Amino acid sequence: MKNYFFPIIIAALSFTACQSESTEQEDKVAVDTNIVKVGETYCYTYIKNKDTAKLTFMSTNGITTGELSYNLFEKDKNKGIIEGEMRGDTLLAEYTFNSEGKESVRQVAFLKKGNQLLEGFGDVEDKSGKMMFKNPTKLTFGQSIVFEKADCQ
Repeated sequence: MKNYFFPIIIAALSFTACQSESTEQEDKVAVDTNIVKVGETYCYTYIKNKDTAKLTFMSTNGITTGELSYNLFEKDKNKGIIEGEMRGDTLLAEYTFNSEGKESVRQVAFLKKGNQLLEGFGDVEDKSGKMMFKNPTKLTFGQSIVFEKADCQ
């Protein structure tokens, strides 16, 4: 009877040790995969006479994404998404939007000054169906649209 009892104990201990090791590895994996840097949401609005615009974005791990819409008097409304990155105090992004039933992409730039975002303008060119700035380092900011920081609702 002793011959059968000893191997059963060893097998049970081995099984318990393997189960314990497996659980520790699963815990480590769960901790590692939960490391995600979540950014704060920022909201800005532009209101002047009958013109309005709204920009909401979040930066996470260097990537900035959000929504941008323009409702300019006697012009077609457009609304879409932005995706780009903050470079110092400047947001440079691609704006994918719908206007007149057609999807378009153009590059946008905003300079952060205090509680404002100043929209940048400059010469553009068509690059693979996207309107991109010819030289993003030579943009003019704040000449037309200045967004003010707003509460996110």
